[in-house]
Amino acid sequence: MRLFHTLGFRRCYGSLQNRLLLGVALAWLFIVALVLGITWQLGKEMVQETNISHLRYESRLLADEITQQVSIRIKTLERLSLLFSQRINPNWLQMELRHHDTLLELFEGLVVSDASGRLIADWPVVPGRANLETGQQEYFRMLRSTGRPYVSQPFVGQASKIPMVLISVPRKGPEGEFQGFVGGVVSLNRGGLFDRLARLRLGERGYASVATATGKILYHPDRDLIMQDVPSASKNPLLDLALDGWQGDGVGVLLNGERGLQSFSQVWPADWVVGLFLPMEQAQLPLQEFIRQLWWVWLSLAILMLPLLWVLLRQMLLPLHHLEEQIGEVGLGRRRKVNLDTNMFELREVSNTFNRVEDERQALLTSLHEREAFLDSILSSTPQGMFVANLDGDITYMNPALLKMLGIEAGAQPSDWLKQVHPDDRPGAVDMWRHSLRSGSEFLRQLRFHRSDNEMLWLEVHARAVLLTQGGHSLGLVGMVKDITERRQQEAIQRWEAEHDPLTGLLNRRGFERRLEEAFADFQKTNTPSALILFDLDHFKPINDEGGHALGDEMLRRIAQVVAWEVRRSDHVARQGGDEFGVLLPSCTLHQAKIIADSLRKAVAEISVIQESKDGTASKEYKVTLSLGVTTFSEDDTAIDVAMERADSASYEAKNLGRNSVVVKVANATGNHEDLITLFD
Repeated sequence: MRLFHTLGFRRCYGSLQNRLLLGVALAWLFIVALVLGITWQLGKEMVQETNISHLRYESRLLADEITQQVSIRIKTLERLSLLFSQRINPNWLQMELRHHDTLLELFEGLVVSDASGRLIADWPVVPGRANLETGQQEYFRMLRSTGRPYVSQPFVGQASKIPMVLISVPRKGPEGEFQGFVGGVVSLNRGGLFDRLARLRLGERGYASVATATGKILYHPDRDLIMQDVPSASKNPLLDLALDGWQGDGVGVLLNGERGLQSFSQVWPADWVVGLFLPMEQAQLPLQEFIRQLWWVWLSLAILMLPLLWVLLRQMLLPLHHLEEQIGEVGLGRRRKVNLDTNMFELREVSNTFNRVEDERQALLTSLHEREAFLDSILSSTPQGMFVANLDGDITYMNPALLKMLGIEAGAQPSDWLKQVHPDDRPGAVDMWRHSLRSGSEFLRQLRFHRSDNEMLWLEVHARAVLLTQGGHSLGLVGMVKDITERRQQEAIQRWEAEHDPLTGLLNRRGFERRLEEAFADFQKTNTPSALILFDLDHFKPINDEGGHALGDEMLRRIAQVVAWEVRRSDHVARQGGDEFGVLLPSCTLHQAKIIADSLRKAVAEISVIQESKDGTASKEYKVTLSLGVTTFSEDDTAIDVAMERADSASYEAKNLGRNSVVVKVANATGNHEDLITLFD
């Protein structure tokens, strides 16, 4: 089913007629999208400017209305303050407040205080408000210090427990002295000042809000936000400017994280900020609907035009179909040339060119068949393994010698025998093969190959690109394969013998110093700690002198086995000559090295060899101990010789201390002295 779909797709969109039709349709869609995009951009600017103008008008209107409401309340309280001046009798003040019930249309409550801030009268009476001390409240301190009307910061009433603001004016005596204040309570949970904001409609999600210049929210459609702090300046810079006294509008981030239009106006008597907010998505909603309708109109028009365009293009391309049919017949051998009867000059030129190229192709095919027969004869008879690969890297030919070498069948797929390449060599070989295909460079690689009979071969593969003499274009790769298994085995044996002691199988001095150089290079580059242990055998000479060199060699082999067993797999153990040994501990701290050195000392002390008696006398048992010197690489070391001399010196110190001990030497921080740490048995 998938094959049919693929063939149908190619048949539908592979023809020039359908491609031209598709191109016209895509060009039409592109023009429509371009026009709609320009319309969208221009429309967004117009919609944004229109909505901002509306928000600017509404915010100023609301600010003026709230300013007027605050001013009315302040003037009302000032008249009440004049009536209460020079009156300090709380009973009289309480009674007089009751006579002003009409003021409760402007306030939720009225309060009067004395000069110390203690409330001496309130109406309506709220339990707990009488004799309430307000001397420490910010509004009382502002009234007493400025002597002018003041609108307080929002607070939760101590008696009523509701969020509110207090509009208050000072009461003054005959000499103008401060006698307290008259205040009107405005609740933030009910209407009053903000009735107009509650009735305002800015679509489904637009809203108005009021905040103090200090950043406290006084009114918001979401009641849970009242008395909360406004967002920080980093989230809404326009709001931060408005809190500093700026009036204006722009685009910013709303409380819910959306981008939206904003407009701010000031209520100067109360030091408040009125803000109107409209989400950008809502502002652009009418424009989106208009663009959507316009898109469907243009798309419908394009669909109606497609059948007409299809008929016109089919008629225009009919001679091209005839040319296609004749070329197909030439390919099938049914005709030798293309003979096209058309008035289109371009198609006549195409048919003449095709006929000329076809004559040249037939001549080249004849020559090519002869060359292929000659090349096949050469490749089949040569004893050297050879192969040919195409431009995609697939091997298209392997001569009999190569098939016999690899032990594979002639019809095997490249993916099958590629799996027989050793897993460690396969990724690198594949990457280099691809690089050679891309760059045209030679491919030279040695790799391991597992034959079907489980024999492993080392192969050397050498291939190079075959280039045309004109243009330098590659035709593919031709390569040779050599079996170098025997040579690799001999090289491995020679490398092992060059760096290992034949008696113990440990590293010799040459192999040990090479690994020291590598560890020292890692230390200089990455500061990776490494420790070095050098030691020789105590009491070894009598074994050679009395028991003979064969017994001494046996002791050396046993010590080598024990030392190799005691250290880590990543460590390197060497016999540097005679009874001198060394251990390199890569990525090892000094503390770990001391523990390992002491474990070597204890383990070797338990080894013994016995000299069997030949004349019936008692056999003799020999043991040895170790005098070990331990050190680590230092930043002051210029070469491995410095560290080796330090470890060797520590080994001599251990021998001078009575043998069978461990001495640790590290370079001092100054580089002039050395610290000496001794560990005895």
